[in-house]
Amino acid sequence: MKIIIDAMGGDNAPVAPVCAGARAARELNIDIVLVGKEEVIKEELKKYDYPKDKLEIVNATEVISNHEEPAKAVRAKKDASVVVAAKLLRDNMGDAMLSMGNTGALLTAGLLIVGRIKGILRPALGTVIPAKKGAVMLLDMGANTNCRPKNLVQFAVMGSIYMKNVLGIKNPSVGLLSNGEEEGKGDELTKATYPMLKTAPINFYGNVEGRDVMNGNVDVIVCDGFVGNVVLKTIEGMGSYIGSAIKDIFTANMLTKLGALLTLKGVKALRRKMDYREYGGAPLLGVKKPVIKGHGASDEKAVYSAIIQAKKTVETNICEDIRLSLMSMKNEEERK
Repeated sequence: MKIIIDAMGGDNAPVAPVCAGARAARELNIDIVLVGKEEVIKEELKKYDYPKDKLEIVNATEVISNHEEPAKAVRAKKDASVVVAAKLLRDNMGDAMLSMGNTGALLTAGLLIVGRIKGILRPALGTVIPAKKGAVMLLDMGANTNCRPKNLVQFAVMGSIYMKNVLGIKNPSVGLLSNGEEEGKGDELTKATYPMLKTAPINFYGNVEGRDVMNGNVDVIVCDGFVGNVVLKTIEGMGSYIGSAIKDIFTANMLTKLGALLTLKGVKALRRKMDYREYGGAPLLGVKKPVIKGHGASDEKAVYSAIIQAKKTVETNICEDIRLSLMSMKNEEERK
């Protein structure tokens, strides 16, 4: 198995991608391809011990920054690291790819270079969120801001397959994000999607509300990318605020500092549970081969988790399962 890593993408590039890549080559018995400025990568690799036959470098002289317009940059910068990585994946020079760089550029490269699975109207970007009753996948979380009901149905199918294959949930439940649990609630998109999800080949729970995202009452929550991105950013902001507020409380005086010591074990356990680095990155579901978007602020631990995630998507053949599910749905529709 060979995982392609955009070594120049992300706030901590090339240190985090190179360090994680070297560790993965050493510990996971997989081949790693680091794509980026060759001399920079070689210099960073000098710091690490890794099997030389398990890691290779593919030179890419350009980088797409977070401030560039994605589609334009992908077309103009033919030798950008994310573009070169996507071409390697398309040309079967690897089994999956990972980037922590410009999200829009990765989405564009995934769509235009790697290509959609036949029958997929729009690939979706999903993210796994730690919740009270277990991990929840939210999709779409930003790739598609204007959706039709059929898009959400495909998101539901792909999210179910991901949670089953990668996280091992036998029969993932799917909720439709709305402003109420009743079937008649929601906007035009939600109301039109609900009956279609009831007949889709998924374990449809029904409508769920915003509070259910963190409760974990379902395993997959579908919505359009505008709503999904707002939900995700709200959760991130709230998490940051709560973390800061707890720190202020625990450091207020000697008594609260003592309380912090007494609860330290529990606080650390909660921090680990809520740590996005444990879950890897956000899969771009609906493209022909696994494409993973890592968080821009990913450190070595987060990139390593994303590599493990990419490995699982290859091992469980998730793209083929999505293709077969869509084919089955199409055949069923034609029979009707």
